[in-house]
Amino acid sequence: MRRAPAVPLGMLGKVRKGSCGASRCSLDCGAGGRNADDHKSHRRGKGFGRCRGRGGPGAWRSPETRWLVVRGHAQNPWWRGGATGPTVLPGRRSVAPAAGPGPGDGTSSGDRCPSGPVWEGGRAPGPAQRRPHRQARRRPPVNRDGKETVSLARTPLLAVRGISKRFGAVQALSDIDLDIEEGEVVALVGDNGAGKSTLVKVVSGVSAPDSGAIEWEGRSVDLRRPLDAQNLGVATVHQDLSLCDNLDTVANIFLGRELRRFGVLNEIEMEKRCRRLLSVLSLRIPSLRVPVGSLSGGQRQSVAIARAMIGEPRMVVLDEPTAALGVGATAVVLELVERLRAQKLGVLIVSHDLDNVRAVADRVAVLRLGRNGGFFDTKYATQEQIVSAITGDHSTAVTLQQSLLPHGLPEQDALDVAYRYLPAQSGVGGDWFDVIPLSGTRVALVVGDIVGHGVHAAATMGRLRTAVHNFSMLDLPPDDLLAHLDELVSRIDKDDVTTRDDPGITGATCLYAIYDPASQYCELARAGHLPPALVTPDGTVEFVDMPAGPPLGVGGLPFETARLRVPDDGRLVLYTNGLVEDRQWDIDRGLEVLRTTLADADRAPEETCDAVLDALRPASSTDDVVLLVARTRALPADRIARWDVPPDPAAVAGIRAEAVRQLDEWGLAELEFATELILSELITNAIRYGAGPISVRLLLGRALICEVSDTSSSAPHLRYAAATDEGGRGLFLVAQLAERWGTRYTPECKIIWAEQLYSGR
Repeated sequence: MRRAPAVPLGMLGKVRKGSCGASRCSLDCGAGGRNADDHKSHRRGKGFGRCRGRGGPGAWRSPETRWLVVRGHAQNPWWRGGATGPTVLPGRRSVAPAAGPGPGDGTSSGDRCPSGPVWEGGRAPGPAQRRPHRQARRRPPVNRDGKETVSLARTPLLAVRGISKRFGAVQALSDIDLDIEEGEVVALVGDNGAGKSTLVKVVSGVSAPDSGAIEWEGRSVDLRRPLDAQNLGVATVHQDLSLCDNLDTVANIFLGRELRRFGVLNEIEMEKRCRRLLSVLSLRIPSLRVPVGSLSGGQRQSVAIARAMIGEPRMVVLDEPTAALGVGATAVVLELVERLRAQKLGVLIVSHDLDNVRAVADRVAVLRLGRNGGFFDTKYATQEQIVSAITGDHSTAVTLQQSLLPHGLPEQDALDVAYRYLPAQSGVGGDWFDVIPLSGTRVALVVGDIVGHGVHAAATMGRLRTAVHNFSMLDLPPDDLLAHLDELVSRIDKDDVTTRDDPGITGATCLYAIYDPASQYCELARAGHLPPALVTPDGTVEFVDMPAGPPLGVGGLPFETARLRVPDDGRLVLYTNGLVEDRQWDIDRGLEVLRTTLADADRAPEETCDAVLDALRPASSTDDVVLLVARTRALPADRIARWDVPPDPAAVAGIRAEAVRQLDEWGLAELEFATELILSELITNAIRYGAGPISVRLLLGRALICEVSDTSSSAPHLRYAAATDEGGRGLFLVAQLAERWGTRYTPECKIIWAEQLYSGR
């Protein structure tokens, strides 16, 4: 005899022949009514198994039971016994089928329905609630332009998005987010009153949320009652267990699902299946026929979990399963959680014991005062970090971090910049970024990463960011700036070791780049950081090949500067490792997805940021994510004027005249007098104290910049001139006439510059 296909655990039902005469009809057509026409067509042979009734396609309601059968075999699941013994836990599709329906099940071999699932409840669940036997084929994700994209993000089994719940004047939950993947154990922790039990009730369908969305495998679902959650495959074991102390184990497990034969309870069959189920779960109960009230706390918890598993769930919610249990009973429950994860079930466990949580959980979700307090990966997070999130120190770190990060982008003409900063869900990290305008219309881009999480990491990030700002004001080249920063980190670590027990910051990484729109060249240096990506206007993407350099504070090796030409309308993409590296994939795969996403050269920087995050953002990040996209804007050639100056004081007048003519062409007549004075002083000083060759350059950007360069290494200094001094007043005049002025050095020369603002900008 051919075996019928396997039916998921707990999907039981009775089948009888329809009045249409079809031996395998699954419709209860005896009542007639609106089913009559369907059965007439069925009787005429218009399709085997296509009768349709009020319960949905191919469904019928048995008058003898409260089960609803939807094109399903009412056969023995594996734990009923039969020719094939149990091999895996309930909930897996790979379970070998049993021998099929047998005596005592209320069915006969000739009264079988077409294969399919059997649904509990008084009516067939809707499309959003139905548990599919196979995953529906999904269309690949597309971007805003309608093109297919590559994404590393996995669809979680259960996703909670922005859930809020209020009880009167008490706001129990506020914008809660939570993801649970298949085969993952997520622990929910928090103080009393944090909202853990309320969230469990929302997920279990006991309490409907006021706002927000619940998604099951990427599809939005509406959980208004516990039956809705059960139909999806969510089984909940509440803290009170809901066991009947006066009933035995068998009666509790089959409570509301009793097996009957000829209207009489089939006690022998229920006990047989109960023993098989407990054997597969590796649960030991002294006797199945003693009241559960006489069992120990751990044994009662095991019975409650076994009762939840009889419905073949895909996700199990355990509310304080180890509360009030001894050491031995707690170990039994934790081992059971491990076995549930091994069978690819999603598990949400609520517990107050962090030791138990860290022993079995993959991730820890913290609730504080009804809000998300952070998400932590148990492999990398310390218990102190989790405790700080529970007690509220995490909020202090977040506030400190947000106050130290940039609150906007400075005005400049060289780059069109967009950025994204996503804080880690496992605690505040120390990633940072900066856009710093420099002299000569140049702009510096900075991205850094601090080791660790918490208040210390946020404070250290602020210290290093301030140091980078100060060093950049000295117009240092990238390698020199990182060398100074490396020395500063070493000194900070030495001071920390002697003064307090905070962890050191050695190992922090940094990437520093300077883009010059006049020459269209970019100089970069990195200290242990990932290389940037360069996107040309034709969509070619390459990761810049440049020396890595040691992380900050390590010392021993020098830093090197790489120089590359960036074409106009090209893009520089800087990022931290949190974007391309995650526990779900390796860094090479993340870089390849980043390369593929950046290949669309038609996107604006803001659109590029959105596309990259759509493709790479993990469901629960354990590290901060920084993404900085800068599109280059070269300075037009008609906004640059340059002259060579002979080493003769008489040549100063001619250069002044050329500069005035250039300002007339640019429509800047109001700056002619001040520019003549500035150029006279700077050129005269270069001729008198410097060395040739000497050159003058005017740059018109957001401001008018005058630059005088020579090959000497001496730097001018502003000082107060005495009443009897013949000189010393030139730089004072320059400082008064210019908005800013300064000196910078290049490998070829020294440049003294002065910047003037003008109207209309």
